[in-house]
Amino acid sequence: MAEAIVELKGVGKSFRSADGAARSVLEGVDFRLAEGEIVALLGQSGSGKSTLLRILAGLIGADAGSVRYRGQPLYGPARGIAMVFQSFALFPWLTVQQNVELGLEARGVAPAERARRANAAIELIGLAGFEGALPRELSGGMRQRVGIARALVIEPEVLLMDEAFSALDVLTGERLRDDILRLWSGGEMPTKAMLIVSHNIEEAVLMADRVLIFAADPGRVRAELPIRLARPRDVDSLEVRALIDEAYALMTASAPVAGRATEEPVRMHLGDRLPDADIGRMEALLEMLVEDGREGRADLPQLAEEAELTDHDLLPLAQALALLGFAQLADGDLHLTELGRHYVAGAHTLRQQLLGQQLLAHVPLAAHIRHSLEQAPAGELPQEPFLDLLEESLDRATAERVLRTAIEWGRYGEVFEFDLRTGQIHLPAGEEQEKNAL
Repeated sequence: MAEAIVELKGVGKSFRSADGAARSVLEGVDFRLAEGEIVALLGQSGSGKSTLLRILAGLIGADAGSVRYRGQPLYGPARGIAMVFQSFALFPWLTVQQNVELGLEARGVAPAERARRANAAIELIGLAGFEGALPRELSGGMRQRVGIARALVIEPEVLLMDEAFSALDVLTGERLRDDILRLWSGGEMPTKAMLIVSHNIEEAVLMADRVLIFAADPGRVRAELPIRLARPRDVDSLEVRALIDEAYALMTASAPVAGRATEEPVRMHLGDRLPDADIGRMEALLEMLVEDGREGRADLPQLAEEAELTDHDLLPLAQALALLGFAQLADGDLHLTELGRHYVAGAHTLRQQLLGQQLLAHVPLAAHIRHSLEQAPAGELPQEPFLDLLEESLDRATAERVLRTAIEWGRYGEVFEFDLRTGQIHLPAGEEQEKNAL
């Protein structure tokens, strides 16, 4: 077994909610990154993947467990670890050369040596000739190359990449990813190990030697998928397609291994996050399951390709349909339930009725809002108490997103209404008038 560069044991991390209560983001994370390997982290939004990267980078500390770099406890940034961010994070008033030199300048490297190493990193990453350009003169792909060069110039042993390709268009992202793998395989990079956070299952399978699947609330390693294929990997090969299917199955399973399909929808608790899925896309996905002789069943990777959806978009849609009982997720496939068939065949009014029925039965937050409105004298309440309730287990931004999703679903299912101007949630107009007349 190769020597571990970074090792985490029992790592936990909590943040404070608005009410001062601790909200656990990571819990009991065991992780080992060895020399010569690329590891990818997959998981839904909020599973703590980016938080884990920041702990490894020394940007924030762990609250529990141990973090070691080369066998020594990690306190603060390690000189041998560098990070590439999704948002480029370049200083717009500095040239490419100056942006790349920043890390070396902070470490007190002499100007001549800074210039030499920056020029070498810029040439390595394919930006020679653009040393004097400002970020606004560069395309998105070139700006991300600057970010990668800035990380590589300090000659890190470990390169952390936080969704480094997700802000780019598909072709640019694939080209940059392929260039990184070429430099890695050719030994041209100083880096001895890479850890990649991604939302893209195909990308993870093409790049990594191991894929770790993260669960959420709190974040923890739920499953591991070893990949023993040589690079470069052909995305259309049977071996790669089988691994992508397996990763989808692990991502959508409710247990560490994928189970059989069941008619029972996923069970939730009041403060759980809802999948970020809008009604229109959910309906379009259901309708695709009955098209082209699919007979109500489809392979998720194939569905993503045909619907032109990223994994980041597709998986929440599939999880929402399973939550509401209109479809089932099993072994990386999505297929209709009998209720889902009725939904697809139904007119708009029937679809509204079915969604409202399932929403109250399977989404505790929606049922709680409805019950609270029924108890309110005027049949309406401000949204703030429901946000406060969600913030007991979620951060503010996520709580707002979850409530927004519940409101969208509730409005479509005619369970309740929402006035954006006042922030008031209220019973549907007819029911509100009846209540006020009593």
